[in-house]
Amino acid sequence: MSKRPSNNRRSKRAAPPLRADRRDRIRPAGRRPPPEEPSRPFLSRFVWFALTAAVWLVLGAAAVIAWYARDLPDIADLERATIRKPIVTVLAADGSVVARYGDIHGDAVRVRDLPPHVPRAFLAIEDRRFYDHPGVDVLGIIRAAVRNFSAGGIREGGSTITQQLAKNLFLTRERTFRRKLQELLVALWLEHRFTKDQILGIYLNRVYFGAGAYGVDAAAHRYFGRGAEKLTLFEAAVLAGLVKAPSRDNPIVAPKRAAQRANLVLAQMARSGWLSESAAARARRDEVRFGPSRVDNTSAKYFSDWILDRVDDYIGFVSGDVVIRTTIDPRLQRDAQEAASQVLADSAKLRVSQAAMVVLSPDGAVRAMIGGRDYGESQYNRATRALRQPGSAFKLFVFLAALESGIRPDDQVSDRPITVDGWSPRNAGTVYRGDVTFREGAARSSNAVAVALTERVGRDKVIRAARRLGITSPLRADPSLALGAHEVTLLELTGAYATVANGGAGVWPYGIEEIRDGAGRVLYRRRGDGPGRVIGAEYVAGLNDLFSAVVRWGTGKAARIDRPAAGKTGTNQDNRDAWFVGYTPDLVAGVWLGNDNFSPMQDVSGGSLAARMWQLFMSQALKGVPVHPLSGVPPDLTRR
Repeated sequence: MSKRPSNNRRSKRAAPPLRADRRDRIRPAGRRPPPEEPSRPFLSRFVWFALTAAVWLVLGAAAVIAWYARDLPDIADLERATIRKPIVTVLAADGSVVARYGDIHGDAVRVRDLPPHVPRAFLAIEDRRFYDHPGVDVLGIIRAAVRNFSAGGIREGGSTITQQLAKNLFLTRERTFRRKLQELLVALWLEHRFTKDQILGIYLNRVYFGAGAYGVDAAAHRYFGRGAEKLTLFEAAVLAGLVKAPSRDNPIVAPKRAAQRANLVLAQMARSGWLSESAAARARRDEVRFGPSRVDNTSAKYFSDWILDRVDDYIGFVSGDVVIRTTIDPRLQRDAQEAASQVLADSAKLRVSQAAMVVLSPDGAVRAMIGGRDYGESQYNRATRALRQPGSAFKLFVFLAALESGIRPDDQVSDRPITVDGWSPRNAGTVYRGDVTFREGAARSSNAVAVALTERVGRDKVIRAARRLGITSPLRADPSLALGAHEVTLLELTGAYATVANGGAGVWPYGIEEIRDGAGRVLYRRRGDGPGRVIGAEYVAGLNDLFSAVVRWGTGKAARIDRPAAGKTGTNQDNRDAWFVGYTPDLVAGVWLGNDNFSPMQDVSGGSLAARMWQLFMSQALKGVPVHPLSGVPPDLTRR
């Protein structure tokens, strides 16, 4: 007998199959099942999500662009900057004009008025796809990234000519995402506002070619003595190759390097189909010939060129002319030039062809600068760019490290032959004096004492002392470090001695006090005095003790003047470089003598001609200046 279904509620809830799916429920006979509800496919959900993400991405990108675009120059300023080149006026500390750069050196040119090989040379090396991209070359960026990755470093840039124009005219040189995005925005605006030929023309009229020359016509006059419309194929290639590194590849200073860059430009022109291989080969056989250039033959132009090369580090976009007030003192500049000219004239038979001098206030302000014998013959600045071995003038850092390690000027040190890692340095004349005071070892510039002290206190400590005093050139911790075997510039070494002259405050040599635009608005004004104290007072006194002995009765006797002075001679192997860097409490000066081809001089040392040139200058420069003592100098001037 069958049982009837129970009316118990719990039994009803225990029957889930009856509620599983209406497709499984019992339907009346003859009725068709309802159609199935379509489920949302995965592809539709993905498309919806992607579109939503894209919208938010576009909105986010627009917000970022708007945020960074708020600091862009006004459109009116952009328009004005593309019309004319600014005139840069460099003023001395007393307000007199040192130099002017800009429109006075060249005329504005139009692309259609130039020989075809001139613009093509620049396009070949800087932006082959210039006429094909909208201001930003995505393919070029990808190609550069692939080549840089393959080379393991930065070998090729991806910036177009339009981007370079945007960067050089309107933006700062900072390497940030913000600045790069602004560069792209300005480049797109330029492409929208101007034709391709106009953009290329603005670029050719505004790009910097070194030696104070802005624009291709100014560069053509500066280097070849003719206008841009008369440039030969090889000369155009030289100028196009100059844009990447105008100071390093200057055809007057480095004709071989300039020719190598020009050959690369010619090869790129041939690869782009703008030049046949035979025409490129014929052009490579040309020589760089220099015509009469519009060069001011004043020694102060070394300084003003150095200033001009640094302006971009201080300001970005400028809407008009620029006036730069500098630190140079015209009277001291004349005194420096007269001292250099006299020494070079008197040493004609000693195989000395070049001289350089840097004069600083103790705070690091550049008061005078001689970059070479004759600016008209060579614009290469040996005071700021030439890396040369300073010889014993580098011992400043050895002596400082020794003093900071507890060695005092009166302490006994060994002046005996020494061998380190198989290397045996020799004293001048192979004269050794046994046990001497630290003061005497410094005054007589004993190499044995300097090497022994370096090994005693540690080479790394000597390098750290050099870095602390502003030496940025590469230094290696090898035994010859103590004797100045590693190259430095005259400017950075003179700045290091200025730190001692001012009592121990770190010095960053500087030449710009203020920059204003044509309307008188201040764009930059110097603030700050450097990195602060980097040498303790007792160690400054110790260095003054040692270096004043050098001048009073040591190797620097030729530098003696009518007041307390201190300094150090430097002569490298085979007399290829002669240095003297010295100071009083009021003025610091560094002198270098040598030859650009590194050939030896005849019996010229830091204690002879270099010290004499320093003495000639200081005797004139300090006339009428009250005498001030050097801290730490013993009152008994014969003390050893």
